[in-house]
Amino acid sequence: MPAAKPPEFRRRAVELARRREKPIGQLAADLGIAESCLRRWLKADDTSASPARPTQALTSDERAELVRLRRENRVQAMEIEILKRASAYFARENVLPNPK
Repeated sequence: MPAAKPPEFRRRAVELARRREKPIGQLAADLGIAESCLRRWLKADDTSASPARPTQALTSDERAELVRLRRENRVQAMEIEILKRASAYFARENVLPNPK
């Protein structure tokens, strides 16, 4: 696996790609990185710091929070299901027999 590029290199590569002076494939080859890598950096830049970003795109912080909240939601749903089953079980035990 190739070594990670420093953030300054990534930022500069994204700036060069945004100028559109060269095709992305050629620019990536000139920089010594894969075209898919440069496209990934462009996409990450679109979704992170830009205040004018599309409303559907999530920042990495928002994505991490979404993952955490979904995990919490799953745990709470399981806990609720366990409590429902336990209350049904104990409700059956506490039913008084009909006096005859």
